[in-house]
Amino acid sequence: MSAKFGEWRVRGLRGATTVSHNSAQAIAEAVDELLNALEVNNPLDPTEIVSVTFSATPDLDAMFPAAVARRRPGWELVPLLDVQQMQVESSLKRCIRVLIHLNTPLSQSALHPIYLREAAQLRPDLAIYS
Repeated sequence: MSAKFGEWRVRGLRGATTVSHNSAQAIAEAVDELLNALEVNNPLDPTEIVSVTFSATPDLDAMFPAAVARRRPGWELVPLLDVQQMQVESSLKRCIRVLIHLNTPLSQSALHPIYLREAAQLRPDLAIYS
């Protein structure tokens, strides 16, 4: 049974990007770019965000991605978590992924995941090239 428009549900919104190099500035720029793209392409109201989990590959340790999100207007009280992405041989390097749980009346198919930079290869069907 699928939800009808107007029935609020918790949905998951995904996104990912890559970072040019391991520095606080490069991580901050990539996370801001990713969150901006997610907000432009989806109706994200920080008061309806349940939680946000960021994962970063082990080669990124100069800054917590959540620290970047916390600076966004309205995101001060959003529960944020950083975790290390599982290391898999031949996997994408310097990658940050995000999973946003949000309350929304939209169906899962109405949400628009965003994959930027080299992370576009993770989901070429959903990629936005930048």
